[in-house]
Amino acid sequence: MIPFIHTPFVYLANKIGAGPDELKLIFSFLLSYPLAGLLKRVPDARPEYKNLFSLSISIFYLVGLFDLWDGLRTILISAAGAYAIAKFFRGSPYMPWIGFVFLMGHMSVNHIARQAANSPSTVDITGAQMVLVMKLSAFCWNVADGALPEAELSDFQKDRRLVDLPSLLDYAGFVFFFPSLMVGPAFDFAEYRRWLDTSMFEIPATVNPAHKPPTRRKRKIPRSGTPAMIKLVSGLIWIFSFLKLSGYYHHEVLLGDRYLEYGFLRRVFVLHMVGFTARTKYYGVWTLTEGACILAGLGYKGVDPATGKVSWDRLRNINPWEVELAQNTRAYLGGWNINTNNWLRNYVYLRVTPRGKKPGFRATLATFTTSAFWHGFYPGYYLSFVLASFIQTVAKNLRRHLRPFFFSPTNPNQPLPSKRYYDIASWLVTQLTFSFAVAPFMLLTLPASLQAWARVYFYGIVGTAALTAFFASPARKHLRRALEKRSGAVAKANGAGKVGAGNGDARADAKLRSPSSDSLASREPVMGITQDLEKELDDVVSEIRERKAR
Repeated sequence: MIPFIHTPFVYLANKIGAGPDELKLIFSFLLSYPLAGLLKRVPDARPEYKNLFSLSISIFYLVGLFDLWDGLRTILISAAGAYAIAKFFRGSPYMPWIGFVFLMGHMSVNHIARQAANSPSTVDITGAQMVLVMKLSAFCWNVADGALPEAELSDFQKDRRLVDLPSLLDYAGFVFFFPSLMVGPAFDFAEYRRWLDTSMFEIPATVNPAHKPPTRRKRKIPRSGTPAMIKLVSGLIWIFSFLKLSGYYHHEVLLGDRYLEYGFLRRVFVLHMVGFTARTKYYGVWTLTEGACILAGLGYKGVDPATGKVSWDRLRNINPWEVELAQNTRAYLGGWNINTNNWLRNYVYLRVTPRGKKPGFRATLATFTTSAFWHGFYPGYYLSFVLASFIQTVAKNLRRHLRPFFFSPTNPNQPLPSKRYYDIASWLVTQLTFSFAVAPFMLLTLPASLQAWARVYFYGIVGTAALTAFFASPARKHLRRALEKRSGAVAKANGAGKVGAGNGDARADAKLRSPSSDSLASREPVMGITQDLEKELDDVVSEIRERKAR
């Protein structure tokens, strides 16, 4: 640590009641803005200067600001190990899996060490290492894809493949890209290389030259100051909200004696506000780091050919309003930690599945396990993940069997006036159910998680279990018949024939689904959480029966 650099943070921390390391983290995010502005101004023809600049700033953050010598060593071990595996095992089909196991195992050691230290307010390297695992495991897969014929690759794989290993300096710049070093966002090396050589900013022929985004002098990177400042201001608002709310809705409130004096509804409200307050911290830090990446130019995603509007959401990691206004579980989880969702999909879920086959239970289980281990080993994480899997399944059944009643039977895309009440109810249920489900993510330990749940009478588990039983009962068939009868009456009135009933679940589902209900038809897990636990279990049973029949 640079002498005397710690003193002002200790002084300020004592004044506002925060931890010195937490203030340093916010300071590093804010300092990254002027530094990202300088990085963008490094001549496009000197990419090695960009790498060296980014490498120097990251080392300053790790050693000069946080005194994380062990953290620097950890990053170097992971980075060197992944590069060596990609280089020396490149011809093996197991290379990316070797890299994946090495990176996850190395991170797991640090997760266990952090859990043993039990110092949540102290910044350590595990957060940066979690981001690094995503980047480097993807790097191994991209190198493996570079050795395969293009005919065997998906469009995404073709876009990210690495035919040749990058130079060590380019690789170091990718690993130590300072705006996203500590908390992300993560990105692939192909994206970093296109930013480095500025090929990312080439305008396609389909774009009208008049719509070319403005740049300064001979620089190819478009002007990004305005969108970056919007992210800066938004991030600071979220951070300020966290600082103000955390004095009232810290997670320890859920375990205090005063909490027991409240009635049930107020306890549920406090539980929800504790979760919201915790989320504002993540909204703030992820928005701030995204803004610094935008200012450096790496957030660039292209130009709309029709309007000429530049998109800067390549590295968007959070959509706060999608989470807070979500009316279903997929929207809630889909707006949270977006880059981790993408990594789990592209580099775990789809990679476990053999080429030419559809992902099934094994892919879902592998994704779930990876997501859980990636977060750490606190029991609270696993309570939340398991419960969320059941919640997803119940929500899917509700959306499929209840939502169609609030649309016109003649036009499945035309909502009835009563749809507004369904929207309000589904928003309230989604928010309160997840407020219950994510409480263990904040409390971490098993006793604390169960105590907090018990104080609200396990309402999330009771409701989920009751609805699971409901859809496993004959009531599900009654709902199907009611929907079929509703559709059949309209078809008969229009002279289109009567819709038959009782022709099997698969045929009934096909008749009852609308484009809206099909939005939840995907089996791809979100944050490693299965979309349809019932279907996954059916697949396991079918596979066991097939093996016995052989």
